Amino acid sequence: MTRDDLIAMLREQTPACGPARAALIAGADFVVWDGLVPANRHAGVFRRRMHHSLRRGHTIDGLADSVDILLRAGEEPLRTGSIDTVDRSSWFTIFLNSTATEVMACCGGRRPIASPESADAPE
Repeated sequence: MTRDDLIAMLREQTPACGPARAALIAGADFVVWDGLVPANRHAGVFRRRMHHSLRRGHTIDGLADSVDILLRAGEEPLRTGSIDTVDRSSWFTIFLNSTATEVMACCGGRRPIASPESADAPE
């Protein structure tokens, strides 16, 4: 998959798709892994991540929408990938169909800035 292919696939699936597309246009690194995982398994993992993030006061753009999309996709096997901005200030997780020809969902955004107090806080 080329950068241009991925840029074209990131439309308006979730609110994070536009910023992810802009990051790719600006030269962000990206990877799409070969392994396939059922969408509903991703949904469970990312639903827990969403609750954990909300408890810590962090928001992840497109996460709730992505969880909904993944739940609706059920057992459909998906590939995952990631996008890291050039300056590493933001990240995105992308979920693609099994042939990596369509982005199903995308979530991510700015990395939280760790404060000295949060580094000492228990998980």
